[in-house]
Amino acid sequence: MRASSFTQERSLPIHHVDIIHAPHPIFKMNVKKLQALFFDFDGVLIDSNFIKNEAFRVLFQPYGDHVVSEVIAHHQQHGGISRVEKIRYAFEKIMRRSLTEDMLQQLATQYSQLVAEKVTAAPWIAGAKSFLDEIQGRVPLFVISGTPQEELQTIIRQRNMAHYFLAVMGSPVHKPDHIKVLQQRYNFNLQNCLFIGDAHTDHQTALTCNIPFIGIQGDYIFPDYVTVLPDCTSLKAAISGIFHSF
Repeated sequence: MRASSFTQERSLPIHHVDIIHAPHPIFKMNVKKLQALFFDFDGVLIDSNFIKNEAFRVLFQPYGDHVVSEVIAHHQQHGGISRVEKIRYAFEKIMRRSLTEDMLQQLATQYSQLVAEKVTAAPWIAGAKSFLDEIQGRVPLFVISGTPQEELQTIIRQRNMAHYFLAVMGSPVHKPDHIKVLQQRYNFNLQNCLFIGDAHTDHQTALTCNIPFIGIQGDYIFPDYVTVLPDCTSLKAAISGIFHSF
């Protein structure tokens, strides 16, 4: 395995596979060299979205099945947003109840307790590990997720995944802000980078930052112009369709 030319920065605080849709022209760019890959985590590298769905079900079951259904629907359409924001939305917009900061933190902590161990043990998305094994050292790799950063970094260490990534970045900082930090730190041309995600938030991050994007199909239905894969088994081929040198 070739060593990366980038220094590891562990302290940075910071399902056969067809292409379902053709890429929008903004993402079909004639670039020479892929500079970096940004990955969402749940549903992209690790098959863990069902764990998060069930955690919201447990958390809101005391408020009734109708609330549970609405909360999970919102969660599925807004993957990549922090649990704190989703819990606040559930109380303020769905249930129209007051929510103290203490109660918010208690619910967020309970959610973490429901998911952390299960996510650590969850299976890989098909093709993800073999892709990382092949690409590691050739292109700088980053995780940018809505999971709380400390929890995310712990999960990645416990899964023995930390060696793949230059940085693992989570909430409460939003994804576009993380990308701006990385752009400035490494002098990336973001049109020569790629974001891989499964959620509306991931796609919007790519649009906001003007980064090419590939979707992994999950609960969210992407616009017709987005290149979407059912998993990571043909991710390399899809990337090669965007970048000439990779």
